[in-house]
Amino acid sequence: MTRSLSSGVEAALWSLLTAFGYFLLASLSLYATKGADNIAAVWPPSGYFLALLLLMPARAQFASFAGMAAASFAANMLAGTPPLPAAGFTLANACEAFVALWLIRRRHTGELSFMVPRSVGDFCIATLSASALSASIATGLAGTGIDFFFSWLTTVGLGMLIVTPPIVMLARMIDTKALDNMSARMKTEAVLILTAAAAVTATAFSQSHFPVTFLPCIAVVAAAYRLGPFGAATGMLIVTIIASLLTGQGVGPIAAIADSQKVKVLFLQFYLVALLFTTLPLAALLVVQRRLARRLEQSNRWLIQAEAAALVGHWRVDLVDWTIQWSDQTYRVHGLEPGTPVDVDYSVQQYVDEDAVAVRRVLAEAVRTGQAFEYQGRIRRTDGEIRHVKSHGSIEMNRAGKAVGIFGTVQDVTETVENARILEAARSAAERVANTDMLTGLPNRRHTLAFLEKALVGARENGAPLAVAIFDIDHFKRINDAHGHAVGDAVIRRVAQRAKAVLRDCDMVGRIGGEEFVCVLQRSSAQAAEIVAERVRKAVEAGTAKEKALPNATISIGLALYAGEPDAEELLHRADQALYSAKRDGRNRLRMAA
Repeated sequence: MTRSLSSGVEAALWSLLTAFGYFLLASLSLYATKGADNIAAVWPPSGYFLALLLLMPARAQFASFAGMAAASFAANMLAGTPPLPAAGFTLANACEAFVALWLIRRRHTGELSFMVPRSVGDFCIATLSASALSASIATGLAGTGIDFFFSWLTTVGLGMLIVTPPIVMLARMIDTKALDNMSARMKTEAVLILTAAAAVTATAFSQSHFPVTFLPCIAVVAAAYRLGPFGAATGMLIVTIIASLLTGQGVGPIAAIADSQKVKVLFLQFYLVALLFTTLPLAALLVVQRRLARRLEQSNRWLIQAEAAALVGHWRVDLVDWTIQWSDQTYRVHGLEPGTPVDVDYSVQQYVDEDAVAVRRVLAEAVRTGQAFEYQGRIRRTDGEIRHVKSHGSIEMNRAGKAVGIFGTVQDVTETVENARILEAARSAAERVANTDMLTGLPNRRHTLAFLEKALVGARENGAPLAVAIFDIDHFKRINDAHGHAVGDAVIRRVAQRAKAVLRDCDMVGRIGGEEFVCVLQRSSAQAAEIVAERVRKAVEAGTAKEKALPNATISIGLALYAGEPDAEELLHRADQALYSAKRDGRNRLRMAA
């Protein structure tokens, strides 16, 4: 609300707020509860001033130190402290605030959060270090002993530890409008819890017949559990105010201790320190735990959504109890309602028989070696549908290196498998088109020569016999000229069909261009190759003669046996020379290459 003001006015307002609050708290503390050496059991002004320093802009801090100094000196003088000691105490209090602020800012350039355990620890270290410094300064200036040092240290330290956190947290909640966003139910609950803490503390410290000083501890822990760090800090402040006031008035179990006032003050301080260091870290840890719980809940929601979107589930087998756990998506992958009882054997039995054997083998090997595993198989769901699934996983080991569990994922890859099948079919179809002569359906020139090259490698490495026959249709140009290209194409198809029909499974016939064909005869000796080639010639001659709609056609064949040629081209050249020899000798005949 002061950001719209000028720097001078803003600094003046912070200075007045510091001076008024510090003077009021110092006067009340010195008046209400006094311990040894006229030092209050708890010194709230130090905590109030540190809280303001943490909240105010840096440009207003110098003016606030001036206001604090004036208020401290006036309060000490009003309480009857001589001027010189009052000035020394004021200097000590100013130094403690400066050092505490410097240490906190050194570790936290931004806002100090009491919701984080580490920040709470840094705050405690900074305040205790500053308290030790101010105690040393005050003790040195006052010329007193160790008792005064210890009393100052605990009094000022408790003031900062107890008063600063609730003021800072309340101011930030107001600034961020967190209080406005709280529901009426939450506000009512907070008021009731803090009121109950005040009532319990007043009950415990207003009588000494029953030693029930533990009751405020329960109240503050309850406030920490329900309201978090703000509840713990505010509850702690309530307990401190009530316990200090009643003890200072000689009422309650601590005031009833049969010992000196110094011992009573020290016991009260010990009580407050124990309560403080129990509740404030506990509240911060509760905040962390709740944040982690929310993050875990959110992560689980995201995991469920991710599993549903990716059709991936997870499962775990306990190898000690021999039980299995499935995520909801794992049930859906297997066609079951989430929560349906399943066991380890059932999860494997859903695979088709041949895949179940492989799955068991993979899992057994993974358990034996401790290595990660992967497998894919088909499951038969309860509705009879076959689905393809893929699993990845790892083995959980105990400290002794023994397998105690298997964790894995399962993914429905049916669509992936089906798409792969379609792609493979398309690839095979494209390959067939690329390797097939469109007129005859036989292998084309490229495929035929590739097949021959592969057969040559086999013959060269294994010594198996190989022969190549080249044949073409006799006087094919006359057929085209006399009957037309359509009839010529029909003749070519008929020759191809007859030749293919009489070849063995291990042989191949392909069209390499026009009316020219090549037969690759594998594992054929000279005699066997000649018999097969002659069978082709006779089949073509006999077949076309029976087709009344087509003109008669015959073929001439040149046959060459593999004799160590370095490549297919040379072997084909020899067969081609034999073909020319057959044509010269009158056609419709077979000639063997020399």
